Amino acid sequence: MKVLMLVQSPVAGDSRVLREAATLTAEGHSVHIVGRDVPDGFDPGDGVTVESVSRSRGMRPPGTPRGVAVTSSSGPKTLVRRAGRWLLLPEHRERTERRWRDDAARLLAGRPAHDAVHAHDYNTLELGAELARRWNARLVYDSHELWFDRGLPGRPTPLARRRGRRIETRLAAQAQVVLTVSEGIATRLRNRGLRDVRVLRNTFPLAEHEPPDLPDQPAGFAYAGRIGPGRDLEAVVGAAARLSSLRTVVAGPADPGYRLDTTGVEVLPPMSLTDVDRLYQDVGVAVVTLTDTCENHRLALPNKLFHAVRAGVPVVAANLPELHAVVLRYGLGRLYQPGDASSLATAVEAVAADYTGHVEAVRKARSELSWEHDSRVLAGAYADLEAA
Repeated sequence: MKVLMLVQSPVAGDSRVLREAATLTAEGHSVHIVGRDVPDGFDPGDGVTVESVSRSRGMRPPGTPRGVAVTSSSGPKTLVRRAGRWLLLPEHRERTERRWRDDAARLLAGRPAHDAVHAHDYNTLELGAELARRWNARLVYDSHELWFDRGLPGRPTPLARRRGRRIETRLAAQAQVVLTVSEGIATRLRNRGLRDVRVLRNTFPLAEHEPPDLPDQPAGFAYAGRIGPGRDLEAVVGAAARLSSLRTVVAGPADPGYRLDTTGVEVLPPMSLTDVDRLYQDVGVAVVTLTDTCENHRLALPNKLFHAVRAGVPVVAANLPELHAVVLRYGLGRLYQPGDASSLATAVEAVAADYTGHVEAVRKARSELSWEHDSRVLAGAYADLEAA
């Protein structure tokens, strides 16, 4: 099948999109991705082609490069600017996402038909459904998050969220298959009447990633991911103060304007997936932090959990329903109460107290919590589409 993938995230950094594309090409399909911010010379993998549609710079302060944390003053002008940003952010998000859809539609106008349109997240679903109708193609909706139950900066928009859920359900009902990242989100989507919802977790391939033997005790703990609100990084900093004998590392791209006191914490720039493997193995414990502030967080199974499993290291994860179920089922580590630095520090100490036991449990779980296992869901879904 000729598969068109639509995604508004930066393609080069979206490991889920690239894993799925690689799986489909290995199954004999051809995949073309239309995403954004694709760097020159980027290679998406054998048999995969990619095009880029840019989005606007956003509401970053003038002259602020992407991915750099900004510290700002607290004077009257700053407070007014923050208030204006808080009020306008919802409209700005909607406007930039709509602009991407319009530009992507113009890019694809007159193109030959594809057999399947794979819409990653709600912000590509409307365009995906339109193209599928035009081409008489199969539609796949890939819901990476419970879109209208995310915790977002900016003023609350309860009416827009309710309307958005209705539109999402109507459009997703046109999909032959709906994919999502956890059983909790799948249950919510099924309860809205969507008929074929399959769980495709954010696991990682194990090939050529056999973890090394680890010491009997961890040297520290690390967070690797976006540095911004909603990630409970304040609890990580607070735990660092209580665990001064251990390294505390935070690595990743920082949201502009996000302020975090990083006293006692090593802050590192964004890393490749392989470098994150090495970081986790160097410190010995990965932290999977989220705030308990929205339904999407409560039902999330973040990449970071499965990346730690690939690296062969135990985790300390937020005690939220989906994370709770997986961590305890496989004995991957310990849980902490979101927002509680003391609880996080205690959980790190508990992992350290039975470190070799947790490492062994992670090793036993690796084959089941791997992309080699979960990719069968994707391959099976497309096999069903071909047979229909």
